[in-house]
Amino acid sequence: MERNFPIQCADFDRLIMDNVKETRVEVSGMPDLSDPCLYTDREYSWLQFNDRVLEEAFDDRNPLLERVKFLSIFGSNLDEFFMVRVSGVQKRIVEAMKDDRTDELAQEQLRIIREELLRQLPLNDSCWNEMLEPALREKGIKVLNYFELSGKEREKLRDYFERNIFPLLTPLGFDSGHPFPHISNLSLNLAVLIDDPDYGERFARVKIPPMFTRLIVVPEGDQERITSSLEELKKGRFVWLEQLIAANLDLLFPGQRILGAYPFRITRDADLGFDEDGDKDLLTAVKQRVGRNYFGSVVRLEADYTMPSRVSDILLKNLDLTTSLMFRSAAPLGLSSLIKLAQINRPELKYELFEPKKHSQLANREKIFSVLRKRDILLYHPYDSFESVIDFVEEATDDPDVLAIKMTLYRVDDNSRIIQALMKAADRKKQLAVLVELKARFDEENNIGWAKELERKGVHVAYGFPGLKTHAKMCLVVRAEKEGIRYYVHMSTGNYNAVTGKLYTDQGYLTSDPFIGKDVSDLFNALTGYSRKDHYIKLLVAPQTLRHQILERIRREIDLHEKCGNGHLIFKMNSLVDYQCIRELYRASQAGVKVDLLVRGICCLRPGIFGLSENIRVTSIVGRFLEHSRIYYFRNGGKEEIFMGSADLMPRNLDNRVEILFPISSEYIPVVRDVILGIHLKDNVKARLLLPNGKTERIYPQPEEEELDSQLWMLENSRSWDLCPKKG
Repeated sequence: MERNFPIQCADFDRLIMDNVKETRVEVSGMPDLSDPCLYTDREYSWLQFNDRVLEEAFDDRNPLLERVKFLSIFGSNLDEFFMVRVSGVQKRIVEAMKDDRTDELAQEQLRIIREELLRQLPLNDSCWNEMLEPALREKGIKVLNYFELSGKEREKLRDYFERNIFPLLTPLGFDSGHPFPHISNLSLNLAVLIDDPDYGERFARVKIPPMFTRLIVVPEGDQERITSSLEELKKGRFVWLEQLIAANLDLLFPGQRILGAYPFRITRDADLGFDEDGDKDLLTAVKQRVGRNYFGSVVRLEADYTMPSRVSDILLKNLDLTTSLMFRSAAPLGLSSLIKLAQINRPELKYELFEPKKHSQLANREKIFSVLRKRDILLYHPYDSFESVIDFVEEATDDPDVLAIKMTLYRVDDNSRIIQALMKAADRKKQLAVLVELKARFDEENNIGWAKELERKGVHVAYGFPGLKTHAKMCLVVRAEKEGIRYYVHMSTGNYNAVTGKLYTDQGYLTSDPFIGKDVSDLFNALTGYSRKDHYIKLLVAPQTLRHQILERIRREIDLHEKCGNGHLIFKMNSLVDYQCIRELYRASQAGVKVDLLVRGICCLRPGIFGLSENIRVTSIVGRFLEHSRIYYFRNGGKEEIFMGSADLMPRNLDNRVEILFPISSEYIPVVRDVILGIHLKDNVKARLLLPNGKTERIYPQPEEEELDSQLWMLENSRSWDLCPKKG
């Protein structure tokens, strides 16, 4: 279970808040590293990450439609936060109540979450209402309110409503004869008040049909056809779907007087609730639970700011919610749907297009294995094309000397060429073993479908361990050659997903190193069979060895620094939550080791505190691409090591998942250290510096410095890591 640390330790937090702008924040005496006050609350840290996403929506250095996209991502992230994290806090509160006790930590977390959201959500509203929507209007993209339309435009839209939307609407009343309707997760609804001639005021719910785009194109002039595909448009006038429905409710409630229609939206617990001991058939268990996130308990109510209290009271009571989990908005609800607006064909309002290039040594697919016999290949997506990974799998399928392919699949794209290649390989009678992780959150149904497709082709499909998610990304190719059997391996920090391969920054590594090949082969045997392998030659594997090996390497860095000096650790990851790892990093700082942390999301470590973490610097980069790489650098007294892989330093990754970290060859270490890690550490455009109180502030160039946007630098210098070092 992941440990959460309370953010409210009054004396310590007051000290930090009072000194947050000072260069020196101190703790008196030798701190007790088990004191929870030395660790930032996980949920609060996540909210600070999402705040950085919202900042990008405000930043006018970003193209306008990209700012709209960031606002959409802010909303989408918040949806997932409530479905997963807030629901977990709520469960702890409920479980405590069942035992006649109070979970004070969970209640405090809920208070802090609400307090922080009450600060962020008005910024979300103003970002849309006061900045983005007016800016879009100036560019000819007008998202209108219904009252702004002319009479003629309303007539055309009413006709469209009658023919296309009206048949799909089902009003559901609520009274003694009609139970309160079930409201599905993340659905947009109207709470409708009507004045019935016989019964007086009544309440009904109308669900906004999810198959329609939220933004309906307003027809221009004599235009009859209403376009539904935004990609066809360069500009246009739009109206919100819920406003169109609300304006035509008289057709849905004839003979009634409409008193008001108020948009609302709910979020439900998305935990599928696997019984890791009782669910003996994991595939059946997942199938039974897919979709149950729509029936989980409600954890949030979003309402339009105009909704009367008598209406919100009905919703809160019947959804079994307290007012602390209701949030009112002055902007349209569910702005995550604005992601569609970014599809408008306006290149000048988006990031400049770039074409990822294939690695220079992998341009000829047929020579992949001959290249890998001579050297390892480092790929850096999206700057390097994901096509090279697809080529590796497709060439393994086509090569008659390849005997077997083994692969893990966590999240894949809808039209995956990799899966098509695996099915083709099965047709060619190659030995196939694929580990499909059924418990990949929000991809459960998609993965079940792919698993069944692969099984129908005769592929041996495994579903992993009941108590562990298989998060490791690896593909093993077994090939018959003159010298005997040889292993070829691809490992990655990211998924085998061609879509995210263009949006996420990830490292991929191709090698024919026999020791890595043996390790990966042994790990697959453990995943598909009953092997209890707990020792690996080169890989760090969770849950067996990874935690111990990371901690031991940090301690080794401390020992070597005390003997030789110049100790240095550079860790790049998505999240840093694990208490033991943070404690060892504190000890490294206290010993004088320089610690540079690049943490995109959650960071529970408090940097910059004299006597504890003054030698630790934490930065976070939020930019065009999602920073997704995990890279761990150890100076090791000059015998440097770098590991890459799928694991963040979180309890779930170290203890409850199958993860790997793989070493890169010594020839690649300088380029990863100086070019990839080094450039990110120098970012003074998109980077934020983490402060001791858990908040972040932007890093700006010093007077003698030039601006350096690390992602832009990578785009402009995309061959800088393409060294193709020879083995040996």
